[in-house]
Amino acid sequence: MSQLVLDANAVLLPAIDNLELTPALEQYFAEGGKTLLLGENRAEYVARKMSERRCQSETAADFAAFASLIHKKAGGAIIALDQEPAGILRLHGMVPQIPGRDALLAMTDDEIYTSTLTMAKAARALGVTMFLSPVVDVITGNNPWLQGRALADDPANTTRIASAFIKGGEAAGIITVAKHFPGHPDIDGDPAADIATVVASKDDIDRAISVFAGVIAAGPRAIMTGPALVPAMDADLPSSLSEPTISALKKLGFSGLVVSDDLDAPATLRDRFDVPGAAIAALKAGSDLLLLSAANDLRALNTRICQAVENGDLPAQRLADAANRVRKLASKAAAQLAG
Repeated sequence: MSQLVLDANAVLLPAIDNLELTPALEQYFAEGGKTLLLGENRAEYVARKMSERRCQSETAADFAAFASLIHKKAGGAIIALDQEPAGILRLHGMVPQIPGRDALLAMTDDEIYTSTLTMAKAARALGVTMFLSPVVDVITGNNPWLQGRALADDPANTTRIASAFIKGGEAAGIITVAKHFPGHPDIDGDPAADIATVVASKDDIDRAISVFAGVIAAGPRAIMTGPALVPAMDADLPSSLSEPTISALKKLGFSGLVVSDDLDAPATLRDRFDVPGAAIAALKAGSDLLLLSAANDLRALNTRICQAVENGDLPAQRLADAANRVRKLASKAAAQLAG
């Protein structure tokens, strides 16, 4: 098997909403895949809570057994999930719950750190190695997408709570992913359902970016870019496909993993790209790990990425660098899990 095929799978982050290893995922892991998002279904995502059926039927033992299987298939995997303070809690009753938004606002930094550390250690015991959280966006206008998921209404508290959460998660050996750069203070739709655009001035976005600058100091090993168009940053491409946006992130001193948001979201595709085209654009822009539904044809996506390298559309070194960054982080996460 070629190194190119291995690299093209290493940069993918497929998302599933059940604990089922399909033949397509078997092939993905056999051919270099290193990551998997154990996600939620659309109804749970919208409700900001796991369904009663899931909570009753999905046990910690089931979850841990499936995670162990994935680690074996991948030779040490990044197993990611949404475990958001004040938002989506994929692990429902399987780990100690971090307090909700109102309680977080009243807690000290040390209290948030300790609560997160306890929860994250329990998650690690289940085989989890990455939290796609915290949400660092500060909402100042309309935002149906992040309503009920934002940490606070102001930059100072958002930075404070997010930083304590990151420190607690990272101390437990969990890779934290601050999201969604450059910030989405006001957006005209839900990026998961609409061709949404952020409605914000350059000053508004600069203020949003300042929160990320503060949070980066807490040491998240990854940051997720947003799925929508942010004209104040790039009038042409959505954030996860935008080289100017990712360059702005790196100018803040961030040198960790850049994770795209859903590449199959309407706000990212914008009736302009297919999913493989969006994946190639994201890699060219500087994204390292590409989030998308596992319902996509992963083998066909791998082929398109390889073809982009072979025809010169995607530099081979860019793909190799991204793949190596993912593999290095997966190896370290696996070592922390074993320890």
